[in-house]
Amino acid sequence: MLMMRLQRVGRKNDPSYRIVVTDKRTGPKSNKHVAILGSYNPKMDHIQLDVDAAKDWLSKGVQPSDTVHNILVGQKVLDAKKVNPLPKKSPIVDEEALAKEQEEKEAAEEAAAPAEDASTQESDAEPDAPAADTQAEDTQADDDTATEEATSSDEEEEKETA
Repeated sequence: MLMMRLQRVGRKNDPSYRIVVTDKRTGPKSNKHVAILGSYNPKMDHIQLDVDAAKDWLSKGVQPSDTVHNILVGQKVLDAKKVNPLPKKSPIVDEEALAKEQEEKEAAEEAAAPAEDASTQESDAEPDAPAADTQAEDTQADDDTATEEATSSDEEEEKETA
């Protein structure tokens, strides 16, 4: 299988590359390439490319590497989006920290529950208070817990996506 990729030809600390068509199994320094299509100097951001030859090789089924694909997109040889050439790593998940945060949330909810019970007992202890006021307090407490639950679920979703 043929592939279009870069072959480094520059000196130490002065990289420059050839854009070559080569067999996928050959090493980058073997100099056994099928065709030289151009050159790329990343320090000067200089790209020299034989566009017609590149289109011809692509029509024959040659697959470009990620960096060469991005160069071809930049030179408008290909009509596609650029590709991220960096390796794909999975995010590091700290299970201990997630478990500790979950325990803290549960403890906070348990602490909030007795505080709500105490407020309802205090309102029961005062018989002079009108019933409408206790309903308003209960509604406000329910609203507070609903907003706390909504914000905690939003935070969990953000952590999962990160």
